Amino acid sequence: MIGIINFGLGNLGSIVNSYQKLNTQVKILDKPSDAENASHLILPGVGSYRVGMNNLKNLKWDIEIFKHVKKKKPLLGICLGMQLLFEKGEEDGINPGLGLIKGSVSKIKNSQQKIPVVGWKDIQIIKEHKLFTKVRTSADFYFVHSYECKVEDESNLIAKSDDITACVALDNIFATQFHPEKSPPNGINILKNFYEWDGKC
Repeated sequence: MIGIINFGLGNLGSIVNSYQKLNTQVKILDKPSDAENASHLILPGVGSYRVGMNNLKNLKWDIEIFKHVKKKKPLLGICLGMQLLFEKGEEDGINPGLGLIKGSVSKIKNSQQKIPVVGWKDIQIIKEHKLFTKVRTSADFYFVHSYECKVEDESNLIAKSDDITACVALDNIFATQFHPEKSPPNGINILKNFYEWDGKC
């Protein structure tokens, strides 16, 4: 079962609809104990880094995410959900993140792209990954963000959009800055591949 974490920030309905169209068992999880039967977890999110981390901690979702990852179960971060996987974010001051991916999140500066980044953008796949099966090498996806992720370890960088990090991965963790649920057909292929993924590279 795909479990979608509800921590008060996120476009959950679009993800649910995408998986229902794929005839995949999916459920919105309102509390950590609901995640026991989830083989895969999705951490979505839109909005503030600080508020997002506060919500995860207050609802004890941070603990459940760590347990899920430790069990080698697949985890997918989307948009803010990707950013929260990093060690820290610089929105509304310096705020610690989940620390599952080494690096930080900061306001986009000196980019080739107009800020905020809103709309369809091409990505360049830098490193092959199972979640890119049946996804074009240069594919377009829907982005909405003003902050970007900076990886400390370049081996975690999977795809870019111009000079901005678009996808990262580490072991059983995969994350996208764009919204796959709003990016058919390539984004839907990523969601399908995530469900079929066993968490191994």
